[in-house]
Amino acid sequence: MENPGRTGEASIPGGRPQGSADPPPLLEVRGLTKSFFGIPVLEDAHLTLHRGQVHGLVGENGAGKSTLMKVLAGVYQPDAGTVLLDGREVSFSHPTKAHEAGLSSVFQEFNLLPDRTVAENIYLGREPRRGVLVNKALMNAKTAELLESLGITAIRPTAQVRTLTVAEQQVVEIAKAVSYDARIVSMDEPTAALAGAEVELLYQIVSRLRERGTAILYVSHRLRELFDLCDVITVLKDGRVVSTGPASELDDTRLVRLMVGRPISAFFPDKLPPADSGADVPAQPILELHDAGNGQLDGISFSVQPGEIVGLAGLQGSGRTELLHAIFGAAPFTRGTMKVEGRDVAPKSPREGVRARMALITEDRKAEGLSLNQSILNNALTVIRSVFPRRTGTARTEIPGVFSSLEVVARDLDQEVQYLSGGNQQKVVLAKWLAIRPRLVLLDEPTRGIDVGAKVAVYRLMRKLAAEGKAILMVSSELPEVIGMSDRILVMRDGRLAGELPAGTSEEAVLQLGTGARTAPGGGT
Repeated sequence: MENPGRTGEASIPGGRPQGSADPPPLLEVRGLTKSFFGIPVLEDAHLTLHRGQVHGLVGENGAGKSTLMKVLAGVYQPDAGTVLLDGREVSFSHPTKAHEAGLSSVFQEFNLLPDRTVAENIYLGREPRRGVLVNKALMNAKTAELLESLGITAIRPTAQVRTLTVAEQQVVEIAKAVSYDARIVSMDEPTAALAGAEVELLYQIVSRLRERGTAILYVSHRLRELFDLCDVITVLKDGRVVSTGPASELDDTRLVRLMVGRPISAFFPDKLPPADSGADVPAQPILELHDAGNGQLDGISFSVQPGEIVGLAGLQGSGRTELLHAIFGAAPFTRGTMKVEGRDVAPKSPREGVRARMALITEDRKAEGLSLNQSILNNALTVIRSVFPRRTGTARTEIPGVFSSLEVVARDLDQEVQYLSGGNQQKVVLAKWLAIRPRLVLLDEPTRGIDVGAKVAVYRLMRKLAAEGKAILMVSSELPEVIGMSDRILVMRDGRLAGELPAGTSEEAVLQLGTGARTAPGGGT
């Protein structure tokens, strides 16, 4: 993937042309400290940001990245330390004060009103007026001009937000931040919900902002993006800055070691030998589909063997998630056949999917996978209570061991899930489904938005489940993850299987199949 931010003039860290005089920093953070309930989450943090610079901020979940962003955004007040803007000390008591000073933030969770237009969302609460009435014509014109300045022509100011794709909604969030005449834009995981092709759009916007001299604080768990976009990378660990330096002086291995203290080679653990489960492991495939389809899928035929991890790749909208939902019964197949462990099944609801010993770990853990204001234990018992209530007592005694094996970091099982990090929340979702002892595990973006340490824990769990003879079908937009964890890779395009690729295949081969650039030998269309 090309790096649009590093073309043209030669540059030095900070994005300034070589030979130019060093201007003062646009933003300086000195000794920033913040605690919650006596527990420090930021300690003596420091950061320097220059005009036209993309500054990467990385670290595991709980390292303090979001807290630092929220202090700069005026959401939190620091306990100690100073923030300087253009060399002058500033303090923001409210997000509006940060906006007025030219600091805007784009947080991971969208904050848009779906039933309002793009223009109404961007200028919400500060609409241009003609007398007492909103001047919609002017608001739409200003929105069109703003989007055009970011290189966006496909989004209409009058379009309702609910009609936009996830990528387009992310663009609207960024445009809203820029509309405050922002000199600094903080982006928290801006591509977490985007597929590979959609990330290019984000790259173009970052490039435009950099050319305008806007400074960007960029938080991401995707290493490729950090090296593609960032001039400087700061690493946080346990609330402290452990490293700041030019991105050009780092590589994947060095960066991962700084973040989690182990090499990148440990990312994708080796396959484990099969567990001696005897007759419990069936000879036939765990999942078999033949010419299956519905309103969104057509002609789907493949099988998954016991102990096999099959990756499901493809562009956003290719039908990957829809396939998992159809298998599970959330959006049932209307034609073709499906077998689970040799038995004909046709689940018409998720409850029937669970009874067929299937588990579905959904893409959006907060909206679909968790009850955030409930305890860890209650979340873990949700499915078993609903479908197999007689097993609740047994599951309750087993849950502590499951959480221990998943390395869940929490005060106790009574702690509310909303106070856990993203990685630990995902582990609670996994524990909830492991409680039903599934034979087929359907994973939809299982590591989205979690740090590298939590990802490794998920990968180890996947290897363990496969060694126990379970079958795993995994959807992921991160190609290194698909390639590093899969025994085989199925690539989807337009609701059909485009082809199958072997383990260890190249990212280029996957993308070519996903985009229709070529056909896989021996399969696909």
